[in-house]
Amino acid sequence: MWLYLAALLGLYFLRRWYQERQTVENLTEKYVFITGCDSGFGNLLARQLDARGLRVLAACLTQKGAEQLGKGTSERLKTTILDVTSTESVAAATEWVKEQAGSKGLWGLVNNAGILWQMAPNEWLTKEDFVRVLDVNLLGTIDVTLHMLPLIRRAQGRLVNVSSMIGRFAYSGGGYSPSKFALEAFSDSLRRELHPFGVKVSIIEPGSFATEFDETYKKNLTNLWNKLPAEIKDLYGLQYWNNFSQTFFNGKWRNTDLCLVTNCMQHALTSRYPRSRYTAGLDAKFIFIPLSYLPASLADYIVAYGRPGPAKALC
Repeated sequence: MWLYLAALLGLYFLRRWYQERQTVENLTEKYVFITGCDSGFGNLLARQLDARGLRVLAACLTQKGAEQLGKGTSERLKTTILDVTSTESVAAATEWVKEQAGSKGLWGLVNNAGILWQMAPNEWLTKEDFVRVLDVNLLGTIDVTLHMLPLIRRAQGRLVNVSSMIGRFAYSGGGYSPSKFALEAFSDSLRRELHPFGVKVSIIEPGSFATEFDETYKKNLTNLWNKLPAEIKDLYGLQYWNNFSQTFFNGKWRNTDLCLVTNCMQHALTSRYPRSRYTAGLDAKFIFIPLSYLPASLADYIVAYGRPGPAKALC
């Protein structure tokens, strides 16, 4: 009995291993549009796909970012300026993509643009802090996707949305996690809606990665703490603040190899059998995914265990 089950399991993984190594044909004729290419995952992915011969259409927020990306890449790579929070900017980028791709349509759309902004106890934040994140990470992604869908459908292409492990398991307050939870739902609905049209939708779920913006985020968080009313700071206490800030910016456990993420993106775009979900980083695979499947009471206990609580919390 057990030998039979082991054999079936082995055949399943062997079949999966074989399928995932089958790539689509004529990659050098495929157009891929990537948002958020000024730096980070988007910038690296644009260079990676360009080196493989795909026709990359890279959207940057700033002209400086576009110019820097153009250096060291081939003439195939084209750049444009895009602010995903502006419908006028999204519409203009869509017309630009139509001109570039022509009748071929758009093979791939990678919704990579996003901001972290403030991850902090919700009580420390304002409605505007939440809106700022949701406007980019969720509504901006939705706007770009809805504009580009006819082009993707024409090519029977791929849609890749960059979510996060805390789109499965909320580890802190602020708008980032809600934006990613909602993006997961949007992606799931799209995957089912677009399946009859031959369009495949994938979600990328990175763990925690060290980036060049860590110091900026840490500075913003410190400024947030310093500007809190005295009664709130007294309520939480300095020990809580120190533990909280060190948790998010402790480089010892954060992933540093961005290729772990861009390789997932590339596979979703080039494999004949892309996955519905990709996880990147050891913390994503061995911490956040297991936590997301645990009963809420047990997950809450694990996350809170050993962390100092507010200085004046009520019993």
